Amino acid sequence: MVSVPSGLEFEAVRNRAEQKMMPKDEIHIEELELNAQVGVDETERAQFQRLTVTLILQPLNQFRDLEDALERTVDYAAVCAELKRFVAQRRDRLIETLANAMAEHLLRRFSLQQVAIELRKFALPQTRHVAVRLTRAAPPLA
Repeated sequence: MVSVPSGLEFEAVRNRAEQKMMPKDEIHIEELELNAQVGVDETERAQFQRLTVTLILQPLNQFRDLEDALERTVDYAAVCAELKRFVAQRRDRLIETLANAMAEHLLRRFSLQQVAIELRKFALPQTRHVAVRLTRAAPPLA
């Protein structure tokens, strides 16, 4: 027996397909410097250390719909200030934990569909840096 989707199910599938085909407008913030207390042991967390983060933000509104109005887009200066404030208040052991918390915080605080983060730490000798990357999406609107 073949299952035929109801009208609402078909509409939901069509909407998801249209969203996948829509172009993804993005705001890139490259290598924002952060001061964080992060590290596996307490002595490493005792001092602030330099991290950098690269963000790819996908706003809820397409650029073509902004009408040159700041309130319709994501204020990237506000994103940077908020992220610096947020990170300065945390004491995580792992940069993986910190990166995830940063992504979730940005999705709650700003009008974003999705955020991608690369967080870099400069802790290992004989390496340029260690980095973690993740992508998180906002929960679907009800």
